[in-house]
Amino acid sequence: MTLEFRTQEVSQDMLARTRKVIAVHINYPSRAAQRGRTPEQPSYFLKPSSSLALGSADAPGTVERPAGCELLGYEGEIALVIGKSARRVGLEDAWSHVEWITASNDLGVYDLRYADKGSNVRSKGGDGFTPVGPALIPADAVDPAALRIRTWHNGDLVQDDTTEDLLFPFAQLVADLSQLLTLEEGDIILTGTPAGASVAKPGDVVEVEVTGGDFSSGRLATKVMEGATPFADFGARPKTDDTQREEAYGSREAAGLPAPISQASVLTPELKAKLESVATATLSSQLRKRGLNNVSIDGLQATRPDRKVVGLARTLRYVPNREDLFKTHGGGFNAQKRAIDSVNEGEILVMEARGEKGTGTVGDILALRAQVRGAAAIITDGGVRDYSAVADLEMPTYFANPHPAVLGRRHIPWDTDITIACGGATVQPGDIIVADSDGILVIPPAIAEELVDDCIQQEKEETFIFQMVQEGNSVDGLYPMNKEWQARFQEWQSRQGAHSD
Repeated sequence: MTLEFRTQEVSQDMLARTRKVIAVHINYPSRAAQRGRTPEQPSYFLKPSSSLALGSADAPGTVERPAGCELLGYEGEIALVIGKSARRVGLEDAWSHVEWITASNDLGVYDLRYADKGSNVRSKGGDGFTPVGPALIPADAVDPAALRIRTWHNGDLVQDDTTEDLLFPFAQLVADLSQLLTLEEGDIILTGTPAGASVAKPGDVVEVEVTGGDFSSGRLATKVMEGATPFADFGARPKTDDTQREEAYGSREAAGLPAPISQASVLTPELKAKLESVATATLSSQLRKRGLNNVSIDGLQATRPDRKVVGLARTLRYVPNREDLFKTHGGGFNAQKRAIDSVNEGEILVMEARGEKGTGTVGDILALRAQVRGAAAIITDGGVRDYSAVADLEMPTYFANPHPAVLGRRHIPWDTDITIACGGATVQPGDIIVADSDGILVIPPAIAEELVDDCIQQEKEETFIFQMVQEGNSVDGLYPMNKEWQARFQEWQSRQGAHSD
């Protein structure tokens, strides 16, 4: 049978008959590596059939980037078109239910991801957000493990991958979905995107092509247009932050963002060990010698006062509650949840709550989520809800007081990873936080190495002075040490070094 006879074009009538569009979150190892997470099982979301659209190299389709939105993401994908009904089919039979393969572009606005976390209804469901085509490749004429997907952005090749090592082969997707729902003739499954997906702006053209053997879908072309109708105030409005920009573009560098402060480079294991070895009282003394008098977070208590905590600061700011603003910033995947869901191993989440004690700023579930993500501690100058449960966690929490009220009584979660004030101290993302039973200090990273070395030396001197006082010597001339006692200290230190050898 010839290629011409077996190839068909995607038509508007075909799209009009499509009842379901099901998309897979992560399926390519390259995308999993980029995202930093590899799922054990496939997960899915639905796109409305009204999002389907056509487009070809000769007649590009168009998609609107909604007014007020910044991040229209594109994702080249292979689309499977179901040819016969599938319900509870096995792996060995699943592929026979797929009739056609074609190209697709899983478009979406990251500016609205927060509004329907997980379901992607608004962020991925807009009109024209699922262009497919232009040609249909017969599924029984190609090897599903030997297909190639490529995407071009303004003529530049940005995605190029194959289906050879998918996390979840196409037959598994069909069989898995059919366990609980009937896949009907004409239903479309979007099978995931490889690394390289990014952001398109008005005027840009994105093209996607699927090839297998001698077959090609042709180039699915979509041009981005700027929307002119603003969102109404009775629904979610676009908003974004650097976390969404990084996800949309694929990396901080691609998004034009500064490289994050790396705990590995700023707070090395050696520096961390040194900071853990000295008391905050000693650190405070050395900070004061350097003219830094306002670097302590004051007035807080700890769930684990016996713990010594050292880590890099991540920050979260609350502003006073205003009912109209809480509607737009307080619900869904708000700044508080984003901060806790992005805190990394060894980091400390510091919250600015203006010293407001009349409500909680974190409770047991979010504190547990921070612990699971590896956070070293949470620090808030506001209240803690579900105190007993938070206190039972291994991760320390520093707080002003317990309080049963929910966040929205007094606060709106507003922004993350910015300069904040907490307990009377200014804290910037990447500052080093040291906390023990004496208190909590904020240390500028640039001086940390020199500071801790001087602290170690100071504590050696204080150990010597303590020993001398214990032996009956007067503190006059000894504390602080005059020249005579300095000389005796040097001799003592030399003997200590000889004993350690």
